[in-house]
Amino acid sequence: MSGVDALRAALRREGGTVADMLAADGRRDGAPASRPSVDGRAPGPPQLAASGPRAEGRREEYELLMEMILEGSLLHYGTPRVVTADDPDLALLLGDQLYALGLSRLAQLGDLEAVAELGDLISLVAQAQAAGDPSLAQTIWEAGAVAIGWGVTPAHEAAKALARAGDGRAEAALRDARDRVIAPTGRGVT
Repeated sequence: MSGVDALRAALRREGGTVADMLAADGRRDGAPASRPSVDGRAPGPPQLAASGPRAEGRREEYELLMEMILEGSLLHYGTPRVVTADDPDLALLLGDQLYALGLSRLAQLGDLEAVAELGDLISLVAQAQAAGDPSLAQTIWEAGAVAIGWGVTPAHEAAKALARAGDGRAEAALRDARDRVIAPTGRGVT
């Protein structure tokens, strides 16, 4: 089952408004049936986080909770893949609900370091989107997914500080921090 299919099934089980807002065919009109990454490239942040050693033995759980958080972000800033919400206020509320569901699942796994990292990821993506910088937002997603899957490094912390400060060097620093971790593993983000 793909990450998006698992997301759809989990949201159906969750019930309530989010289940009521699932697109009938599993995707929103105009959205791709499966989008492995924020921008259509593979691997996407959920798969990237789930492929790290910190997710060992719980890869499907990490991928699903990351899919929830990614869908929440897409409800806030992009085109969601499986949830339909034509009302922008409802989309924000559903996005917040998906953030909470994903973070709750991660907390239940006992991975408090990753919970903190996801909190940073969500706030930094919001900051980048507010600044009109979707490229930085995508890089934050990718670097954050690596930090969740492999652990936070000093280079990643320094890059996040640059992003918080609105420093133009943040995107390159986040890419560098990400690549220092995943390049030796042979996993790449294209």
